[in-house]
Amino acid sequence: MVDLYADNAYRFVVKHLKDADKAQDVIQDVFEKIWLKIEDISFEKSKSYLFTAAYRTMVDYIRREKKMSSIEDTSYIEPEQSNQYNDVQEQLNKALETIPDIQKSVILLRDYEGYNYAEIGEITSLTEAQVKVYIYRARKSLQKHLVSIDTII
Repeated sequence: MVDLYADNAYRFVVKHLKDADKAQDVIQDVFEKIWLKIEDISFEKSKSYLFTAAYRTMVDYIRREKKMSSIEDTSYIEPEQSNQYNDVQEQLNKALETIPDIQKSVILLRDYEGYNYAEIGEITSLTEAQVKVYIYRARKSLQKHLVSIDTII
């Protein structure tokens, strides 16, 4: 399972967190959880189990970070906006940051990792209909952001 799916799970988490070190921490926690339940996991379900655990661990990590940042009451410095040309991947990453986390998760699982709607529903604890709605809304938001005049200029 590690050889086959660890890189995919890591890419999924790092796309969300935008920090390689934090993503490595999350993936390490995931594999620790999997190791503790290794006898309960069949190989056929291991990929789905890995991504479900990665998603849930990542969400917990994000919640902990938000709680810690509100406790520390740190001030947020707005990054500079530049209207200069940026490559497509950078624009797509910026667009992904504008959509809600659940939409970002389902769109990454669908378009980057290639999961079908049922598998995404299993990973995120959503119904297949909810997954389809979130993917549709995410794509519409991304389309709206990517074709805006600010992005083109």
